Amino acid sequence: MSRIAAALFAGVALPTLLGADIANGQEGPGAELQCTVSGVEVVAEMSEAPGNVAVTPKGRIIASLHQFYEPARQVVEILPDGSVVPFLDEDAAEALELVALLGLQADRDGIVWMVDNGGGAVAPRVVAWNTVAEELHRILTFDQNLMPAGAFPNDLAVDRTHGKLVLANSGASQDAGFVIVDLATGEARRALHGHPLLAHEDEDMMIDGRVVTTGTDDARQPVRIALNPITIDPTDTWIYFGAMSGTSLYRVRARDLYDEALSDAALASRVERHGNKPYSDGITIDDASNVYVTDLRNGAVGVTGPDGTYRVLHQDARLSWPDGLAAGPDGCLYLTVNQLHRSAVLNGGDDISEPPYLIVRFAPQGPVTVGR
Repeated sequence: MSRIAAALFAGVALPTLLGADIANGQEGPGAELQCTVSGVEVVAEMSEAPGNVAVTPKGRIIASLHQFYEPARQVVEILPDGSVVPFLDEDAAEALELVALLGLQADRDGIVWMVDNGGGAVAPRVVAWNTVAEELHRILTFDQNLMPAGAFPNDLAVDRTHGKLVLANSGASQDAGFVIVDLATGEARRALHGHPLLAHEDEDMMIDGRVVTTGTDDARQPVRIALNPITIDPTDTWIYFGAMSGTSLYRVRARDLYDEALSDAALASRVERHGNKPYSDGITIDDASNVYVTDLRNGAVGVTGPDGTYRVLHQDARLSWPDGLAAGPDGCLYLTVNQLHRSAVLNGGDDISEPPYLIVRFAPQGPVTVGR
């Protein structure tokens, strides 16, 4: 696991990221309010499909717009009345030149970490925006050794305790792996790339009565996606992960994943199979170690409990490709719904999705912490 330097530009001083929570009354895990939502509640109906969602400690709802739909803009904010506005002002958006933003995570200091997959002359990178000061926090840019052509960095976890950023490099099994960024030095390295623990399974993904595929005409192939959903618990002790096209939920201690002295074989020996999950795009966790999972094939969202048993929480016709999850300071879990299997990329070149696309919320089984 070689070390590879990641270029960065410093915005706000690093102690802001690693210091005390911003003044919102939050004092640690479980300090937020209790969610009073019954069932699944629509927060916003959108004309453009969201990718992932982040909720800041002050309750601002930020959503990426999914690159599969080739949106004109990359990231938006959902106002309390459900209306959608640009997250970044025109000058900031133009200066940052976001290309293909997908992964999104807010931390407990109000920093929104945005994964830009890049394209053309723009390398994959992470752009962090400070929503308190309304300014650029930093940019982490990854070179070709770390993110070779075809890399698809997607979900991410922010570990404030250890000063680390963990990205899931998704895609085919041989390319999937973790990218770990040291936020104190800006250096990044890979771990478990191509390891069988991160591999996809070989069962087709059936949604709406058909197999979800990539490609067009005779070149169409059933979707097989390896590592994708990841999350870290509120104490920054365990990182949970799995393949999108997989039915196992794994976890590894953060300290082990960060240990550069461990070979991939030694690190893999410390990974635990935590329990069952469905084919899923996103996961998050509450303070009681319940892991919430988007259930793609069933149009549902469910939970894998501390004992490893999975069960469906909400199955709803509106949950057509439930995607990203995030915890809010109101105690609710927020979820994007984007009909991704109906996009041209996953439907033979024909986009048969129909607005509105959704952001919804629901009550978790236990208290939650912003930043999950």
